[in-house]
Formats: sequence, C-alpha cells, structure tokens
Amino acid sequence: MLEQYDLGNLMVLDIETVPQYPTHNEVPEHLQELWEAKTQYQRKEETAENFYERAGIWAEFGKIVCISVGIFLNGKKTGLRVKSFAGHEEKELLIDFSKMLSSQPPSIILCAHNGKEFDFPYICRRMLINGVPFPPHLQIAGKKPWEINHLDTMELWKFGDYKNYTSLNLLTAIFDIPTSKDDIDGSQVGHVYWVEDDLPRICTYCQKDVIATAQLIRRYRGENLIAEDCITIVA
Repeated sequence: MLEQYDLGNLMVLDIETVPQYPTHNEVPEHLQELWEAKTQYQRKEETAENFYERAGIWAEFGKIVCISVGIFLNGKKTGLRVKSFAGHEEKELLIDFSKMLSSQPPSIILCAHNGKEFDFPYICRRMLINGVPFPPHLQIAGKKPWEINHLDTMELWKFGDYKNYTSLNLLTAIFDIPTSKDDIDGSQVGHVYWVEDDLPRICTYCQKDVIATAQLIRRYRGENLIAEDCITIVA
C-alpha cells in the first residue's frame, strides 16, 4: 500500500492544541455562554466549567501551541527530518508555518493521522481567525476530493469502513512502532501548558507523534522502520 507515493514528496505533520484561557472563569462571559451551548450534547451531565479542560479540541475555543512537521530524506538509508513551530503567540507560529509551507513545491502531500478530521481543518480555522493567509497546500475550497493533496493515515486504515476511530497509539502498538505516549497524552497537553508551563515538553510530544506517523507510513508500505540514528530533530 502507498507504493505509488514518493516518500520525498510527503510532509508529515501533527498539531498540539490547548484551551484559549487557563480556566473557564477567565473566559469572557459571552464566550462562556457560547461554550455551554456548543458542548451541551458532548457534556451530558458534566458542567460547562468542568468540561472546559477539553476546549482545545474546538478551534473556536482553543489555540495551536505547536505544529511539528517531518520530511523523508532519501539516501542509502531512508531518514526523517523533523522541525517544530511552537510558541505562546499563535499568530506568529502560524505565520512561520505558512511561510515554510509556501516555500515548498505545490506537489508536496500533507499527511497526518486523523488529519482530514482534525489537524488540517483546525489549522485552516485558526489561520482564518488570526488573519494569516492560507499557503497553497491548504487552499481546498472549490477543489474536488481527488485534487486535494492530503493523506490521512487513519482514513487509510479504515479501508472504506466509517464506523470506528482508530488511534495512532493503537496502530503503533499493533505495528510494533515506538510510541509517543511514553510521557503524556493528548488529554494532558492543556494541563502541561497552562499549569506546568512546559511548552518544550509539549513540543517533544508533538515531534514524537510526527515520527510515529512517519513510521506507520513505512509499515503501510511494507518497509522497515526508519533507524533512530537516521532521524534528525531540527532546533
């Protein structure tokens, strides 16, 4: 599977998001009301205040604190080069990410796990909110599905089955791929950001997800994993 793709033409990415405010009490009153309305079915019996720790999932109430990308390197051994765009000022990191992506060939294919449902639309929504121009690779309005250069490793695993969500953690386990969940998981990112003030830890976690997704692509292709000494993290 995926043998038709040139690995050098793929860019793997992952994002980490957090609630826009440290606590529900600090959210402006009119947004508190909108938050309560937006999540009324997801919360069930839980209060809007207690549920706010999950606000990072929604682009209207969250923000991006890290985008990590990985590019495959061709050589005697396949390598991977990983770089992150992270910071407390979301607009600045989105501008930097947009500039980087705009400098890439239009043929570059963006790849993420659950990217079509989460990462790609989330980035687009936050760019629009922050007034950041879309790079060509994210300008999908009016395009037919087969004209969009986006690849989703979760969608590929479904093989047309729309019933189930399959986590990256589960797929790395069954394919025997080193996991990114050895420190924190997605549900803890908001706490690590707002309470522990540890953005570098979040950045490392995000980079590990990119590496895990890249390794999953290798497994999909029936190829060996990329050797650890062939993976480079760019400062």
